[in-house]
Amino acid sequence: MQQTFELDGEYITLCNLLKVCGITDTGGIAKLMIADGWIKVDGQVELRKACKIRAGQIISGDDFAIAVISSPLPAPQS
Repeated sequence: MQQTFELDGEYITLCNLLKVCGITDTGGIAKLMIADGWIKVDGQVELRKACKIRAGQIISGDDFAIAVISSPLPAPQS
């Protein structure tokens, strides 16, 4: 499953990203997947649960990939 996540701020933690994108039902399950080495960030296994994920990074696992992009800036109001 390939999906895109629009990042509103500077970063999102890895465990929160997995939960928000529906890869896991809870943050606890996300933390276990990370600790067990099932998650890669930009092709490298990531073991830090609170790793800061920023726009431009790719998060992947056995059956998913998430491309993190910047949220478009709002149009200026006149």
